[in-house]
Amino acid sequence: MPGVLVDSSVVLDLFTNDPIWGEHSAQALAEAAAAGELLIDDIVYAEVSVGFSRIEDLDEAIDGALFTLAPIPRAALFLAGKAFLAYRRRGGVRTAPMPDFIIGAHAAVSGLPLLTRDPERVMSAYPKLRLILVR
Repeated sequence: MPGVLVDSSVVLDLFTNDPIWGEHSAQALAEAAAAGELLIDDIVYAEVSVGFSRIEDLDEAIDGALFTLAPIPRAALFLAGKAFLAYRRRGGVRTAPMPDFIIGAHAAVSGLPLLTRDPERVMSAYPKLRLILVR
């Protein structure tokens, strides 16, 4: 599935018209869309859902922004667990969100670049992952 996996922070910037990151994320999304499909996974869907009262409204926003839902492969879920364990063994904080590791693993296992503005944990967990950073 050619395209770019989009992180929650970027989708939220777009949907909330974030005053600091909104324009930057919209530009990065436009550039990514020119190169391929804009993908979100189940974790991103769940994280973005907190800003919506009804599932129909969320689905309409996702469709309107031309995002496609890409299911997370089991191999990515397994890899995410191992990456999180390695992170914890290196002294990573217990409160670090597991979703970051799942989204990064999804991109890594699927051979997709990840569009994000929060790369720290993903970079250390998946050093070969191609990141597209919102600037």
